[in-house]
Amino acid sequence: MKLTRLTVNQIRQFRQPLTISDLTDGINLFVGPNESGKSTLVRAIRAAFFERYTSNSAEDLRPWGDSSAAPEIELEFEWQQQKWKLNKRFLNKKRCDLQINQQHLSGAEAEDKLAELLGFEFSSRGGSKPEHWGIPGLLWVEQGSIQDIQKSVEHAGQHLKTALSNTLGEVTSTAGDALIEQVENERAILLTKTGKPTGQYQKILLDCEQYQIQLKDLDEKIQRYRSDVDRLGQLQRQRQEHDSQKPWLEYCQKAEEAKNALATVQDMQAKQQSDLQLLQNCQNNLNLCLEQLRDFRQGEEKLAQRAQDKTKAAKALEDCKELSAQITQRLQQAQADYQKAKDALSRARLIDRRQNLQREHDQLNAQLNAQLDNLQKAQQLQNELQALRAKLQAQTLDEKLLAKLKQLHNELTEIQIRQQSLATRLEYDLEAGKSITISGQEPIQGKGERLLLEATDLFIPGIGKLRLLPGGTDIRELARKQERLRLDYTNLLQTLKVQNLEQAENRLAENKHLAQQITHLQAQLQMLAPKGVDELNVSVQLIKQRVASLQTELEKFPAEGGEQSDFANADLKTCEAHLEAKDAELKTAERAHQQHQSDLLVLQNAYEAANLEWQKQNNELQSPERQARERDALDRLSNLNAEEAELHKRIDERKQQIEAANPEALQKEIERLSKSADALEKEALQREGEITRLKIHLESIGAEGAEEKRASIQQELERLQRHRDEMQNRAAALDLLLNLLKQKRQELTRQLQAPLQKHLNHYLKLLFPGATLTVDENLRPQILTREQEHGDVISLSYGAREQIGLLSRLAYADLLREASRPTLIILDDALVHCDGERLEQMKRILFDAVERHQILLFSCHPERWRGLGVVGRGVV
Repeated sequence: MKLTRLTVNQIRQFRQPLTISDLTDGINLFVGPNESGKSTLVRAIRAAFFERYTSNSAEDLRPWGDSSAAPEIELEFEWQQQKWKLNKRFLNKKRCDLQINQQHLSGAEAEDKLAELLGFEFSSRGGSKPEHWGIPGLLWVEQGSIQDIQKSVEHAGQHLKTALSNTLGEVTSTAGDALIEQVENERAILLTKTGKPTGQYQKILLDCEQYQIQLKDLDEKIQRYRSDVDRLGQLQRQRQEHDSQKPWLEYCQKAEEAKNALATVQDMQAKQQSDLQLLQNCQNNLNLCLEQLRDFRQGEEKLAQRAQDKTKAAKALEDCKELSAQITQRLQQAQADYQKAKDALSRARLIDRRQNLQREHDQLNAQLNAQLDNLQKAQQLQNELQALRAKLQAQTLDEKLLAKLKQLHNELTEIQIRQQSLATRLEYDLEAGKSITISGQEPIQGKGERLLLEATDLFIPGIGKLRLLPGGTDIRELARKQERLRLDYTNLLQTLKVQNLEQAENRLAENKHLAQQITHLQAQLQMLAPKGVDELNVSVQLIKQRVASLQTELEKFPAEGGEQSDFANADLKTCEAHLEAKDAELKTAERAHQQHQSDLLVLQNAYEAANLEWQKQNNELQSPERQARERDALDRLSNLNAEEAELHKRIDERKQQIEAANPEALQKEIERLSKSADALEKEALQREGEITRLKIHLESIGAEGAEEKRASIQQELERLQRHRDEMQNRAAALDLLLNLLKQKRQELTRQLQAPLQKHLNHYLKLLFPGATLTVDENLRPQILTREQEHGDVISLSYGAREQIGLLSRLAYADLLREASRPTLIILDDALVHCDGERLEQMKRILFDAVERHQILLFSCHPERWRGLGVVGRGVV
């Protein structure tokens, strides 16, 4: 089978018709980036064959957003010297046409013809699925599915077996197939494909199981009845033996006695706790008393310390007073030096002020002279500017009107030129003494010429009048237009107040010259008086006033000379530095004096405070109140010691009594006795309740007739078990027979596998030299053996499964070709996980296969398929 032409229209991104022709017998390599339409073409080919034209499952082919589109596919291919042409349209205006040479088929008939040719089925409902694709589903590989060979072979298995049978000349027996089918049908009545019961056999098994469950439930129910009877007798005996004496009352009485004993012990514990608190208070008071006595001892120590502090403070105060005179003398000397430096700085500042005023006076005088000169020049320039502006204003000229005047002049000139080219030219050469008259004008003589633009009367004396009429309407129209333009031209000259265009242009040039002079003078005036002449005049007056003010202020300063000192002739900076130095010395002396006064005050206060503390401590030690408190503390200490001893004795005695009574044991005993009484009473109540419940339960069971019901169920169960055994034996016999038939069929199938194995080995040696690949009874690749390794194909790496998947499909194609079945191989982005070395081997395999099959190869990696022996082509 050779695909020669493909046309798609209104399919996904191909909204306009796209035709691919000139397809070769071997490999046709289509390359392009992602979303360029490669997979769309593959989907279109599959839809053309697999989808019913009436189905809505081709909705994914419609261009996005175009609900009115009708996806259309047209294919042309050759098979066995016949030309086939398929045209199929989906969704809107649905149709299917198939032409085979001169034979024409349409609709479902055409689709069934293609399915029979290529070996696939249509879905009875909905879109086509992989299980319907048959042989094309095996050879037409979608993107990312080349490694999934198992399911594809399974779906194409029957078609492959048919091809093998044709190749071997009907090795298999249709009668054997019918027998196997008959046994399978008989077995299917009893067992599923997996060997599980079904149908009537399953129902009998379920009935047997249900009766067995019922029988088991009845046995358990009868057994429980007998147990309940025994239990009732036991409970009634226990009630007679135990509950009649009410033993729980004895435990309640013992628990009450233990509670009274515990109350006595708890009273002792409360008293013990009270004495412990008294002991704690006594010990606290004892500590306070001891602390008070320690304070009395510390008072005497503090008095001795206060006396030492007083002596040290008196000595420090005396030493500080001895330095007072020296520090006061240093302060007075620093104050005198500072005043001298201050006076010298005042004189220096006065001299500096007079010098600054004099410099400013001299600078202002120079500035005043310059400003007066600028003012005189500016006033002269201002007068010149006023004259020029008045002249420019008097002869102003509108440039727009001048431009219009030029336009009118040009138009008049152009009309005059056209008139000269179109007017009737009258040339005359009169004899001497002869003349003629033109339209009542002065007679003309001699030789010359005239241009006649309108009807003109020519008078010839002695002869008469000639009327000359210039030909054409253009002359008259030009004359009228010339008259209108001349009138506009004259009015514009009057508006501009000029005689002619030349005068107007001269005036414009003169005005531009005047404007340039004005601009130049304005620039000069701007340089002399940036803010204007009036502002410059005001500035001059202000400078004069400032000069006069400075002169008055200078006259107030005394003449240079006067008091002499070390810094009389020193400059201002020297005097300021001298003053800063003296100021620092004065501040140092002031700080020293201030610090001395502060130290003197602190020492005086320290002495007074130390003396006051000594006096206070001495008075406190000598006071009668303190001596009385000391005596009271000693007496209280003696009493507290006696009280503490008494409390210790009483607490120890009571502790022994409490320990002997053991309150914890009493508490536990109370709890034990109470719980025992409760348990005995609760047990009696439970026993009574259980007796009542068992009586009611036994009465209800006895009325149901469980024994009779069990006998009836046992009889029905035995009947069902006999029927079950019959069906079980039949199912086992059918299962055995089917296995024997299938084993025989497998022996024949292995003979059928030989041609396929031959083609697989042909390609396998190009990829894995020395390796073998077995196929199972369903013709699926199964075990790959390489050297000492072998394993299932599905356990190989992803890339290896891609390679096995491709060479297996090529082997199936060879097998189909030998059976005279059509083959076309389509590979969409295959071998994407193949490394470089393996890819080169796969190229050799593909190049070998193109001798027998047409291959459509689609890829977005053109560089990977270099060396394949073909030139890649784009989709569009």
